[in-house]
Amino acid sequence: MDAALTEFAAVGHAGGRVERIARGAGTNVRMIYAYFGNKAGLFDATVRSAVERMAAEVPPEPEALSQWAGRLFDHHQADPTALRVSLWAQLERPELAGEPMETYLAKTVAVAEGHDGAVSAVDLLVIIYAIAQAWTLTPVGLLRADGSDPSSPERIARHRRSVVAAVAAIAAQ
Repeated sequence: MDAALTEFAAVGHAGGRVERIARGAGTNVRMIYAYFGNKAGLFDATVRSAVERMAAEVPPEPEALSQWAGRLFDHHQADPTALRVSLWAQLERPELAGEPMETYLAKTVAVAEGHDGAVSAVDLLVIIYAIAQAWTLTPVGLLRADGSDPSSPERIARHRRSVVAAVAAIAAQ
């Protein structure tokens, strides 16, 4: 799965090559097809695994949504592969059968129980994810528009503080 995640996060489903994945995993193509059926089955399993792992590593905290957004930001800075493979899934396979709906449902229920705002739990989660992921998804030219180096630790820390403040304001914490 790690070799598949590396491959699909870099080049997506269409660009992914089972031969490279097999080589990276120290196995052969036939074994991958025997286990996953086809490349689409491997991609679906990879997306599911990446999303579930991220959910386990950075579970939502309804009582502290702004701090959770900061941890999501940190997670994507440290390891953007789950975000990348999820984006490829949205672009290439929006009907993805392997999407872990139970993971999303659990997050939605947790946030709904801890939030009585005017925004639905789903909308609130979408907004939080968008804010936490924005730095990773924004064109580098825009990140450099203020003349700073977007990869400097100081600039990343300043943006993280902005993420936390924005979510705190939205969630009215």
